[in-house]
Amino acid sequence: MRRLVAVLICCFGCGLVWMSKSKAQSRDWMTGNGDAQRSAWIRTDAKISPESMQKPGFTFLWKLKLNNRPRQLNSLAPPATLERLIGYRGFRMLGFVGGSSDRIFTIDTDLGRMEWEKQLTSTAPARPGTLACPGGMTTGVVRPTLAALPPLPSGGGPGRSNPARSAVGEPGQGAVTLANVRPSPPSPPPAATPRPAQPPSPPRLNPANPPGGQFGSGPFLVYALSSDGRLHSMHLSNGDDYEPPVEFLPPNANAQGLIVVDNVAYVVTDGNCGGVPNGVWALDLVSRQVSNWKGNLAGQAGAAFGGDGTVYVTTAGGGESANSLVALEPKTLTVKDWYTADREFSSSPVIFEYKGRTLIAAATKDGRVHLLDTARPGGADHRTPLYSTRALTASEDFAPGALASWQDAGGTRWILAPTTGRQAIDAGFTGAVTKGAVVAWKIVEQNGSPTLQPGWASRDLIAPLAPTIINGVVFVTSSGEYRTGNKQMTAAQRAQRSSRAVLYALDGRTGKELWSSGATITSFARGGPLSGGMGQIYLTTYDGTIYAFGFPMEH
Repeated sequence: MRRLVAVLICCFGCGLVWMSKSKAQSRDWMTGNGDAQRSAWIRTDAKISPESMQKPGFTFLWKLKLNNRPRQLNSLAPPATLERLIGYRGFRMLGFVGGSSDRIFTIDTDLGRMEWEKQLTSTAPARPGTLACPGGMTTGVVRPTLAALPPLPSGGGPGRSNPARSAVGEPGQGAVTLANVRPSPPSPPPAATPRPAQPPSPPRLNPANPPGGQFGSGPFLVYALSSDGRLHSMHLSNGDDYEPPVEFLPPNANAQGLIVVDNVAYVVTDGNCGGVPNGVWALDLVSRQVSNWKGNLAGQAGAAFGGDGTVYVTTAGGGESANSLVALEPKTLTVKDWYTADREFSSSPVIFEYKGRTLIAAATKDGRVHLLDTARPGGADHRTPLYSTRALTASEDFAPGALASWQDAGGTRWILAPTTGRQAIDAGFTGAVTKGAVVAWKIVEQNGSPTLQPGWASRDLIAPLAPTIINGVVFVTSSGEYRTGNKQMTAAQRAQRSSRAVLYALDGRTGKELWSSGATITSFARGGPLSGGMGQIYLTTYDGTIYAFGFPMEH
């Protein structure tokens, strides 16, 4: 009977239209900071807009307490999302949440209920963590995405108020969940120690049908990196293993910014945790070859990608590549080009289009934002940016770990960053900012060259996270996390001194406040920006709770 229902749904779905690659990229939250460019920008939404947020309707929807144990201050990662899954159980909107205790939670984000959850097996013995090396799963669940820059919005956009769209793949493939009817191969028994290097296994897939289900070519998968360094590929509809986990990193690394781009998985490592060298790692999902480029990487969002697949990372101090933005070849991670600043970088890069050029922005620890051209970062001497904002009296305890970028309907490009109050004042922003804020620069032309001009600053925020932009609305988070330069203070002491998180929605062009979550949230937040789309946003908190806010869906 289940097979019959699946076939009927498949036949029905064949009469509907499968979303294009670019539209899928611009609506779903695929990875950390949303996309391969790390823009934290959902370009279109049928319900969220500066106009709709000034009317009643956007509200608290639901919350779920998840079975996850924090590791130091790490808890839950923001969910990757799927707009529409159509299978034999009907329609689903899904969010995929990674937990620090090597656990994955998949939630029906429309109804606020658990769809499936899974404990990842780990072959590495557990170690006591520290603030710098917390242990456990340190990066979120991701869906595969593309390096190509999504097109700029042309207005409007599909959403949950529009007719349903099908998750039907190529001819003969059927609906998404039909690919999951065949049993998954059994996982290998856990090993006591990491396996020695072996010749790569023959790929299960024809390269013409790449792994991950990228926008219409199945199977449809999600990926997670467990604490033992193995990459898990799972069917997104039920969590079954698509294939046995693949060795990617040595165990107990502090991994950040997992992303699957054009059939290659990338991640960065920090803190020399577990003896794992700092740097960026690439795993070819077809050949199973692993490449590594060593450097003391900066930022919390990981590598960013140009439209041609070039990998961009930033570095802090130490080593030959100190204080640099480095361009690497995809897969091999061979150095292509670089720009060296006079201070350590603090943020991951963000990449965007501007008047026919592809530009990069990244922040250094002195609070400056550096603007570069991907065609030649740093110019002939590798030290000359297109523009950089003035140096600030930045707090080393709170330099931006990630930026965000979006373009408004008038064509103005914006760069946003979380800052301390002191940074905002020194950068030329006005307002009563004393603790922290999210600030927005706009790019303007001066003598034919792009420059950054202060736009607006948010209200005072406690330890703000990097912002999320949905269809012209900027969502900012006053995380409530207690941050201090006192390295003797434990994670438990910091957690005790932290306060509740509060969300705010701002008009992206003016910074005008449109909405607030008030006292709804009861714990503090940490990590990356909110994820969202389809009329909703999601926040995960230290106490293991995920909150959803948005416009209710008509049932």
